[in-house]
This record gives sequence, structure tokens and C-alpha cells, in this order.
Amino acid sequence: MEYLVSEYLASETIDPLFLVGDALDVLKNIPDNSIDCCITSPPYWNKRQYANGGIGLEKDYNDYISALVEIFMEVHRVLKPTGSFWLNIGDTYHKKSLLNIPWRVAIELTDRGWILRNTVIWNKVKGGLDNTEDRLRNIYEPVFHFVKKAKGYYYDIDSVRNTPQSTKVVKGAVVSATGVTGVSYKRKIELSTVLTDEQKKNAYAALEDMLEKVRLGEVSDFRMIIKGAQRTTHSDSEKVSGRAKELHEKGFYFLKCNPKGSKPSDVWDILPEDTQKRTTHFAPYPEDLCRTPIILTCPKDGVVLDPFAGTGTSCLVALEYNRKSIGIEIADEYVVAAKERCQKKVEDYEQSQRTIWDLL
Repeated sequence: MEYLVSEYLASETIDPLFLVGDALDVLKNIPDNSIDCCITSPPYWNKRQYANGGIGLEKDYNDYISALVEIFMEVHRVLKPTGSFWLNIGDTYHKKSLLNIPWRVAIELTDRGWILRNTVIWNKVKGGLDNTEDRLRNIYEPVFHFVKKAKGYYYDIDSVRNTPQSTKVVKGAVVSATGVTGVSYKRKIELSTVLTDEQKKNAYAALEDMLEKVRLGEVSDFRMIIKGAQRTTHSDSEKVSGRAKELHEKGFYFLKCNPKGSKPSDVWDILPEDTQKRTTHFAPYPEDLCRTPIILTCPKDGVVLDPFAGTGTSCLVALEYNRKSIGIEIADEYVVAAKERCQKKVEDYEQSQRTIWDLL
């Protein structure tokens, strides 16, 4: 198996490689520092009975956590220093108490050397029906983003930015994406009783420069914070806020919007998977949950890994975006389903290309 993995990593193909077996055992056949991005959703503790058993069936949730951590430390070994690890994991009630399993796992992983960069909240939008009458309905799960080192990991933020609004010119005046013209800011500077004459002069000049950047498309939008007119963004204490220090010394500062668009937030509204019509595997792990992590943290010539591949959702999305991928799954029947899904993806793409060629 080790030779098979090495041969795949060296090949030109982007067809996913599926490996059948226990995740921990199979991971030991993958070379150190060879994977660019790992994204996975392991079986949740005490929730479902999957084919061939596997993790999640432990009698004690502490044993489940220990088993997961051992697997994810192997992921740490095989991941490149520039790589990222995305973990979606749900919680479980036991004797009426929510166990906080996702956070127990995350804390243990950070204690073992992983660096947690984000906790994304997956809002499942149309969560399942819940007939309990003594607690609220659960419709979210966390998705943790881990890296091996604090700086230098691959992160293509421009690839996932939201489409920015456009600036306009109205009656000869530059208007930002949300309608900022600078008139109100000029008025606030003029009427200020706390700015010195020198600070007012510098504020006028800086505002004109910012409006010119908006006109040139270098900035799509901005906010000007002026001493005495607005409070600082986060804290008025100069000891804890660089913004507060800047406001005290200069009398103003700017908040600028990137012309390429805004970054996605850490709350994702994504419907649970309900379109596959699967009959063998029922985890609500949607393709849309994989798109941003793969585009954002796996380079175009990179390799995606899923140690709990199920029916191949992570690998399917990797294939869609022309990334190589390795899926590990303990159940043969799920691997068969995963290969069929990926093959259909290829066939659908080839058919679409033929259709386009025919139209030309």
C-alpha cells in the first residue's frame, strides 16, 4: 500500500485514490509531509451504526476522543508544513447532558501541537425535526481549521472573497460602494472642537487621497473614524488598541474595504446533504462544506486527504476543482459508492464539454 500511495502522489492523474482499511493503519503508509489539505467528518460518537463498524462505537466517549486524536496526530505527520486540516465533528447527548465532544477534541489537539486558526459554525439552515420539549433544537456544528505552524501555511483568501460592490460617479462626485462621498466626513472635520489645526489639515488631505483611491478602484469602500465624532473601533484604551493610539496621535484613521471583495465570515449557511438519494450511508456531509476549505487551503497542484471518506464527498469536490485526493474508508461498499460518484462526475463533465463543442 505504501508503494501504491507513493506512485499515486508522483503521478499526473487527478482521479481520487481510495484505500480500504482502518484510518490509523492506512495513514501509516502515507509519507511524511506529503499532503496539502485534509478535510474530514468522522463518525460521531454513539450516533450511527456504519458498515464494518469502526470508530464511534466505543462504550466511553473518552475512548472515542483518544482514538480520534491518535488518528489526527498521524494527519499532522503526513501534512506538509504549509498544509491545513479541517475537521467537522458533531456533539452527542449522554444522560441528558451535552458532552462538548468537538471542543474536547479541539483542545486536546491544540495541546498536542496543532494550531487552531478558526472555528467555523456550520448553520445547517434546515436542521432536522426535534420533538424534545426540554431543550432547544440543534442546527449547527463546528468546523475547526488547524495548521501545523502559525505562519507560512497556504491560504488563498482572494479565491473565496465575495463579489464586491462597485463604486460610482454621481454628478461628478466619487461615491463608494455603500454611498460614501466624503461630504459628511469633511463636515465633521470642519466642525471638530477636539482636532488641532494641524490634525484638521492632515485629515482633509488624507480624506482626499482616500477618495482618489476609491475613484481609481484601489479601495471599494471605507469608513473614516474621527476623534471626538466616533469612538474607536474596538477599545478606547491605547494600551490594548493600536487604533486608539492612532486616533489620539493623528486625530483620525481609516477602515478600508478590499476592492476584491470581503472575506467570508466564520458562520456558513449550508444545507445538509439531502440530494444524493444514497441508500448505504446517511451522514449529512454536503459538498458545499468542502468547497471553501479546498479552494482556500489546497494549491491547484495539491493533494487532499480524507481519512473518513464515506461515499467520497471530499474527494468528489477535490476532483471538481482539479486537485488530487486520497480517501480512506473502512467499508468496501462505501468505497464502491464513492468511485461511482466520482466516475459520474467525470462523465458529466465530459458530456458538458461535448455539448459545448457541438454548439460551437
